[in-house]
Amino acid sequence: MTEANTQRKGLIPNLVAGLTTAIADIPDAMASAVLAGTNPVYGLYASMVGKPVGGLLTSSHFMALGVTSALALTTGSALAGLSGESHTQALFTLTLLVGILQIVAGLLKLGRMMRFVSNAVMIGFLTGVSALVVLSQLGDFSGYASAYSNKVVKAVDLFFHLNEVQPQTLTIGLLTVILILIFDRTRLRNFSMLIAMVVASGAVLAFGWETVNQVGDVAQIPRGLPFPIIPDLSLVPGLIPPAISLAIIGLVQGAGISKAYPNPDGEYPDVSKDFTGQGAANAAASFFQGMPLGGSVASTALNVSAGARSRWANVFAGLIILVVVLVFSQAVGMVAMPAMAALLILAGIQSVKKEAFLDVWDIGWGSRIVMMVTFIMTLIVPVQYAVFGGVILSILVYWVSSSQDVSLTEIIPNNDGTYREGPAPAQLPSNAVTLLSVSGNLFYVAAYNLEELLPSAKGSERPVVILRLRESDRIGSTFVTVLEHYTAQLKASGGKLILAGVNPRVKEQLDLTETTQEILGEENVFLATENIAESMLAALRAAHAWLEGG
Repeated sequence: MTEANTQRKGLIPNLVAGLTTAIADIPDAMASAVLAGTNPVYGLYASMVGKPVGGLLTSSHFMALGVTSALALTTGSALAGLSGESHTQALFTLTLLVGILQIVAGLLKLGRMMRFVSNAVMIGFLTGVSALVVLSQLGDFSGYASAYSNKVVKAVDLFFHLNEVQPQTLTIGLLTVILILIFDRTRLRNFSMLIAMVVASGAVLAFGWETVNQVGDVAQIPRGLPFPIIPDLSLVPGLIPPAISLAIIGLVQGAGISKAYPNPDGEYPDVSKDFTGQGAANAAASFFQGMPLGGSVASTALNVSAGARSRWANVFAGLIILVVVLVFSQAVGMVAMPAMAALLILAGIQSVKKEAFLDVWDIGWGSRIVMMVTFIMTLIVPVQYAVFGGVILSILVYWVSSSQDVSLTEIIPNNDGTYREGPAPAQLPSNAVTLLSVSGNLFYVAAYNLEELLPSAKGSERPVVILRLRESDRIGSTFVTVLEHYTAQLKASGGKLILAGVNPRVKEQLDLTETTQEILGEENVFLATENIAESMLAALRAAHAWLEGG
């Protein structure tokens, strides 16, 4: 099948996915803007401009950009001290700054920095956000308005006030869920969400249920396009710190989506290119009265669930929002909020990567703890802090595990001239050469752990130890201290320490710290060569010669 035929075949599914995502995004974008303490129309304008720009320029074909709750909360905090026109101008300038920082991050290929955000952190974060998406919609789904702000607490509060649930609202929400599940099992599965939303909203109008909230009850959808503006660059210096925070949050969220949704060809997106695409979307939105936006887990899940086949679903979503604002604002205003909530609840549930979650769980306690702590933090603290907390915990776990990542084995000669490996002895033999191979981390705590593994020279006479370092291309200052201590212990017993398979970079470090000259002696350091074991055999000959000549 030609590429043109493939694109034509995917046109209808992409249009349906774009339409579904656009209609769901309208109230969400406006609500997020309210969460940021600004005019809800700025969230709508951000999606209108950012979705198609991001859809065309990001490496990810499915990542839907939107005004996420983490970005909205951080934006509101950054501009909390401003009001009126100064608040509005600062908002657009902040959006531009975020875009510039993300573009720079993409051009510098900083996507590789996301490797410091472990898979356990990312799965915990994405699972937590998916849970928040579900919990955040329970109010609109049931009609119960909790007085609490935390989404988990709201859900618990709802459980204790089931008698206050509005029957008509809950009926529409359940009807939507049932219709989606039914149509998902038919040939109309790509249209299931759209059909369910339209039918459920139509039921509200047919029965005249005025207690059921509609999109128009949340905010007035404006008619007309945003007037282009130029952000106030004089505000840049004071907005750099919050812009950096927003850029990082957006990039982390986007990177999580990139890892979760492969492109149609099966390849995973280039995270750095996603950075650039998100930055371009924010920069464009800033000139059209938009607030900061980034990769949205909920919108992306909805986009994929609604049948998106390519990046054009996101482009269509932005264009559809534009058309809706111009032509169909009244119709969108009649969409039932519990129907919208049902869509997002199912999308949130479907976005949970159960297999990835179980894989992390099965790996071991370290990954399990990191994932669960990140998940819990995502539920109870602001999302940006949850991500940073998870990253810090991940680094700590890595530091602890890497500190144990050092081993010491003895290389023992066989009668036929070959060698075998065995455990390092606890005590060095007298008047003999002990050949030890070091592997793993030689920094900080790991170096001290290695010192504990080295066989003791106390009670031995003229022991010679050869440390083979061929697997190490750099060392830390702690390892230098370990060499000093062990050399002194061997010399006290009349022996000596020889290093073999020394990488030139390690040799340079030893020279700069004067360890070669003052502690070991130049003749006791053998550089690694292209021929494996050549350096080790040379060290063995020198060690035996020293013993025989003594």
